[in-house]
Amino acid sequence: MPTITLPDGSRREFDHPVSVHDVAADIGPGLAKAALAGKVDGALVDTSHVIDADAELAIITARDEEALELMRHDAAHVMAQAVQELYPGTQVTIGPAIEDGFYYDFAREEPFTPEDLGKIEARMHEIVKRDLPLEREVLGRDEAIRVFGEIGEDYKVEIIRDIPAGEDISVYRQGDWFDVCRGPHLPSTGKLGKGFKLMKLAGAYWRGDSDNAMLQRIYGTAWRDKKELKAYLHRLEEAEKRDHRKLGKVMDLFHTQEEAPGMVFWHDSGWQIYLVIQDYIRGMLKQHGYQEVHTPQVLDRSLWEKSGHWDKFGDMIFTTHSEHRDFAIKPMNCPAHIQIYNQGLKSYRDLPLRLAEFGTCHRNEPSGTLHGLMRVRNFVQDDAHIFCSEDQILGEVSDFIDLLFKVYADFGFEDISVKLSTRPEQRVGEEALWDKAEQALENALKHKGMAFDLQPGEGAFYGPKIEFNLRDCLSRVWQLGTIQLDFSMPGRLGAH
Repeated sequence: MPTITLPDGSRREFDHPVSVHDVAADIGPGLAKAALAGKVDGALVDTSHVIDADAELAIITARDEEALELMRHDAAHVMAQAVQELYPGTQVTIGPAIEDGFYYDFAREEPFTPEDLGKIEARMHEIVKRDLPLEREVLGRDEAIRVFGEIGEDYKVEIIRDIPAGEDISVYRQGDWFDVCRGPHLPSTGKLGKGFKLMKLAGAYWRGDSDNAMLQRIYGTAWRDKKELKAYLHRLEEAEKRDHRKLGKVMDLFHTQEEAPGMVFWHDSGWQIYLVIQDYIRGMLKQHGYQEVHTPQVLDRSLWEKSGHWDKFGDMIFTTHSEHRDFAIKPMNCPAHIQIYNQGLKSYRDLPLRLAEFGTCHRNEPSGTLHGLMRVRNFVQDDAHIFCSEDQILGEVSDFIDLLFKVYADFGFEDISVKLSTRPEQRVGEEALWDKAEQALENALKHKGMAFDLQPGEGAFYGPKIEFNLRDCLSRVWQLGTIQLDFSMPGRLGAH
């Protein structure tokens, strides 16, 4: 007899196993109609999911944040069904929800055209009108391989073979069409509504590997309703007017060119703006007790191996060779600042020591990700390293937060969200040090009375971090400032 505890603390008892939909119907017919999914003990599930033991349950409707990702995931499935109905013989590969929308990668000999997008979108609306139930099935590995092999879905067969042995292989059906998917999904295609639009075509290698086949990717956007969709398309129009790449050329501020991919040529007008901003930051740092330093562009490979950066970022580090030695062109400032700290004896009386640099860095970012000034291979990382004792951490983090919010406010940014990112899978340092570092940053946030979201596994390889995300005038979110707590690297590089 499961007892279901609802978010308001009320409880409902049943004398038999019940689905999420059953519970919603028991609460009221309006909620049953609005229910899109459920969250059982914190895990998102279909409305058809059966609960056979005591559990906490939240009914997810279109008003909940989780609903948007579900809709975008469903939009990808509906698009894939539309494509295969219109273009038989096309194989589907991977189609996730992404920020603001979704995509699906297709294997098809004939290329899609912009005109095809209109046909596919129209068929998607037809599938939504059919209001096809989405039904989950669990197949055995061999059966799943046989089923998808028989219909010529070679990529799906490869995906199934890579699923760990013993793990359920779930298949979702909507009418005659089906796909391998973990889920969850909406109850039916009709729940998707009309708030979606196909946006563009692109190429994508299978599993992101340039040695694999080139696939065709279709991007789309999906929202709760047509009103939200219209607002998003308006934001895109406004963003187009503000495209800094176009403004940079029109206003003679900067340019980029093929001979230096991902690197900026600053013209006089643009550089003067740059210098004004740099002087402002320099003044703010001075007010907060930072020393400004400058370190070399090229450092011996051994230093990066000791710090751990070489193993983590090897392919992204530009290298050069001289006199039988390998050198790295600096991708970040961290190890170099420790070299300054290591010069001469240090006493606890010297702490905290705050070293800041407008450090020119280079990273070999993939060419397909480069984007104007926003994603580059050469940039200035205006960061600092604060050397302090453990009992000074709280004060230093607090002071940094004050500095960051002052800078953001001076530039007109006031909508700031905060995230605490904890230890990633690939990391250096003892677990006890990670425990201490994560707790220290959490304590600092609580000391400042700041609300924050937890991001498990998103920390740097050497330490946890607090991320500060701002929202711009077009409601786009950018992750900019961070503060990271590193107990490992000073020891790896001999700081005492």
